[in-house]
Amino acid sequence: MKVRVGLGSCGIAAGALEVWDALHDSAAPGLEIEKQQTGCNGMCYQEPLVDIIDDSGSVYSYGRVNPQRLEEIIAAHQSGAGPLAAYLTATQDHDGDFLSRQVKVALRNCGHIDPESLDDYRLSGGYAALQKALTLSPQEVIEEVKTSGLRGRGGAGFPTWFKWQNTRTQTAPVKYVVCNADEGDPGAFMDRSVLEGDPHTVLEGMTIAGYAIGAREGIIYCRAEYPLAIRRLSLAIQSARQSGLLGENIMNSGFGFDIRIKQGAGAFVCGEETALIASLEGERGMPRLKPPYPSVRGYWGHPTNINNVETFANVPWIINNGGAAFAAMGTEDSKGTKVFALAGKINRGGLVEVPMGITLREIIYDIGGGIRDGKRFKAVQQGGPAGGCIPEAHLDTPIDYQKITSLGAIMGSGGMIVVDEDTCMVDLARYFLDFTQKESCGKCVQCRIGTRRMLDIIERICAGQGQPEDIGLLEELGRQISEASLCGLGQGAPNPVLTTLRYFREEYEAHIHDKKCPAKQCKALIKYVIDADKCTGCTICAQRCPVRCICGDKRSVHHIEQEKCIKCGTCLEVCPPRFSAVRVD
Repeated sequence: MKVRVGLGSCGIAAGALEVWDALHDSAAPGLEIEKQQTGCNGMCYQEPLVDIIDDSGSVYSYGRVNPQRLEEIIAAHQSGAGPLAAYLTATQDHDGDFLSRQVKVALRNCGHIDPESLDDYRLSGGYAALQKALTLSPQEVIEEVKTSGLRGRGGAGFPTWFKWQNTRTQTAPVKYVVCNADEGDPGAFMDRSVLEGDPHTVLEGMTIAGYAIGAREGIIYCRAEYPLAIRRLSLAIQSARQSGLLGENIMNSGFGFDIRIKQGAGAFVCGEETALIASLEGERGMPRLKPPYPSVRGYWGHPTNINNVETFANVPWIINNGGAAFAAMGTEDSKGTKVFALAGKINRGGLVEVPMGITLREIIYDIGGGIRDGKRFKAVQQGGPAGGCIPEAHLDTPIDYQKITSLGAIMGSGGMIVVDEDTCMVDLARYFLDFTQKESCGKCVQCRIGTRRMLDIIERICAGQGQPEDIGLLEELGRQISEASLCGLGQGAPNPVLTTLRYFREEYEAHIHDKKCPAKQCKALIKYVIDADKCTGCTICAQRCPVRCICGDKRSVHHIEQEKCIKCGTCLEVCPPRFSAVRVD
């Protein structure tokens, strides 16, 4: 019997290492267990995840496993009693819907193979695409990628083949392939999961790209906050070199290519390709004007092809199965599949990979299981800090690059943050604007000063000090910043504000004109009140109040001294549900 434990970052955070360590104590006397680690299979909400693979090859997946449950599960399988249905993921919360609606290309191996084993990757078909590519001409490889319709999955959606072709046609003797693994969007973890769960597929995709464009060196620019991904990438590079899959004369083809890792310091702007190149060269990460594009003049002035992790992860599948097979999925303008990170107020948070053209409603409700605690859906923030907020009225929009852009959002790298009725859209816009303002490199006046000015206005609105002219001023500043900023960070920074103004203007107006927060989240515009008809004088709220602003004798009605209240919400949280004496006004 084989026991497979998900040891991605999400699993480890949920306690998977304790489950892994408990495995050696769980086997019955005289029976051996084959242990295997793996990455995240996307069901982050069910972590820690454990698969039991019996002698017939049947796989039974269990969720929310702890050492005690593990002992029960293994005992049931070893005794012949069969799987424990109560813990199986396929019977919990309709998890079958989560998996059955997906089509996995980039994530095809994540959660199934040992990411630290080259043998596991090769048994799953790994490096067959590289072997096939080396029998083709570089131009034939590019044509296959062109046929696939693969567009960059890092945000801009630029045709991958065109980048490769443009770099190939340069006559410079030195060229580079760079993998952008500087994933910095709040709530996004697509690239991290691929690197942790299937690092060899990225190496293989980069090597195929190197062959196609005529490069001999690849660089993975990975954020230092991903230590597990960096460790597994390092192991994968080492094992690939030892097996002749990196280095000189790969597979006796005469083609040589090697890869190294560069750790980034976590600057969000370095996700922009020219800022990334500046950081690689030891300079401050700041974008530059284009053209020339990196494919003409990139790293140290040499032609450089830059794609992100997910883009490279698709390449081996495309070479193995043919570009036409990839193009058969998706829509006319957006081919193939896309990985999304579901986060926020959603029942099944995690990673999903679906064909382009699926609707937002299908992702959020059919796959994601809908909104937590039975709350009402309000919006999905699509595309990271430079993306936009899409309301319920547009949930049936098919996901492709053009349609998402028409709503004021962007495809981005694939982050989806779902918010419910309790979310203040003005405050949500403030949060993302605060992020981009802090991450601005400062090179553009429009981005450096404009985002600061927008943030000042929106903070004033949240504080109940907004003026009627603020809405028009926010829209004007947003347009100017979008049009005049140098890179995508500045161009997209106003999007959360502009889309919330477009779809939730009434919330801004309530903050400004009525001095009220409809979602009851902005502290300056709310107060906590104890209902005299419901309060029994149990004193729980008074005991837990951190500033002692709740007064009243035991078994008598209490009241909150508003001038002392810091609006932490503790009284609301601790008031027993059977009384519900505390409310927010």
